[in-house]
Amino acid sequence: MTGALFLGWRYLAHQRFKSSILIASITLMLFLPAATRLLVADSATALTSRADRTPLILGARGSELELVLNTLYFHAESPAEIENRTLVDAQATGLADFIPIHSRFHARGAPIVGTSLAYFEFRSLRIASGRQMGLLGECVIGANVATRLGLGPGDSIISSPETVFDIAGVYPLKMTIAGVLEASGTADDGAVFVDVRTSWIIQGLGHGHADLTGSKAGAAVLSRRDNIVTANASLAQYAEVTRDNISAFHFHGSAESFPLSSVIAVPSDQKNAALLSGRYQGNGLLQLVVPEKVLDDLLETVFAVQNYVILGLAILSFATIAVITLVFLLSQQLRKGEFRTLLRIGASRGYVSMLIVSEIGFVFLLSAILAAGLTLVTRHFAMQILQTFLTL
Repeated sequence: MTGALFLGWRYLAHQRFKSSILIASITLMLFLPAATRLLVADSATALTSRADRTPLILGARGSELELVLNTLYFHAESPAEIENRTLVDAQATGLADFIPIHSRFHARGAPIVGTSLAYFEFRSLRIASGRQMGLLGECVIGANVATRLGLGPGDSIISSPETVFDIAGVYPLKMTIAGVLEASGTADDGAVFVDVRTSWIIQGLGHGHADLTGSKAGAAVLSRRDNIVTANASLAQYAEVTRDNISAFHFHGSAESFPLSSVIAVPSDQKNAALLSGRYQGNGLLQLVVPEKVLDDLLETVFAVQNYVILGLAILSFATIAVITLVFLLSQQLRKGEFRTLLRIGASRGYVSMLIVSEIGFVFLLSAILAAGLTLVTRHFAMQILQTFLTL
């Protein structure tokens, strides 16, 4: 029977085109259902693990899912905003620790997240190189951003304008990279973190002007009268915060009216969480959501869709098996002369049957090995794949 196996293998090697098509078809038939279940299961784990570590999120009333995704994954394109006084009022309750999030802008494809230093402690994020941001205009970047862009401490990154033509005159801000975060395997790896005041400068709520009192002001001065200097339209706003001009930066308006995307609330116990939830129940402008519950609802829909996808793949697999069976049957019909010759030179019918079975067995064996290999690769890179889709 060893000869039958050898001849079966040599036949497949000779018929490379037909064998490759059969192996590819069976490989996909085995791999796609396994990969679908694997990615769905890993996505559920990734979503719930980050949500489980985020007790409550306070934000503008509207889509709970959009609010959660923007806060956890900085995903929303134009998130609804709340005023900074919401954070001030919440802190006055003393019911929890509150962390501001302002996620609206991007820098070279990475979301810019305005927050406070408490965020890094909350997410257990550590600096891999450099130092923590300490000045206005400084930032720390995630590990993936540093790798993708080839940036490190001391380099700079520029914010991207929201529109090509910005009639409001908001300039892109050149930010100095103070440090790079250690890889955490979360959405934080792909973000640029700044102080929330820096994100307000990017939005145009704060800026710095050149000194108009000195002799270098030149043509930028429109008039001087009673110690009041009036500048004309040629006055340039700084596009970078440095140690030399940081004192010239200022904000217009009340800081309590400045925008935030959301606020992460971390109550000390269930009692405070319940009291905090009661304060915002029925509020027409604000909502306090539990990320875990919101994502559980999303996952129920995802698992329902997964079942339909698996059913569709199962139907497709039956069709694939039918086509493969037809190919083998037609192949045997075309090879009747070959089998008759084997019988005439002394081969038994069992030998011929073993030859046919070996050909089919080798095809399915190679397909199973390839499908298992692809599944292992998908399992290894599943989290990177999921993060790519979540941050699109």
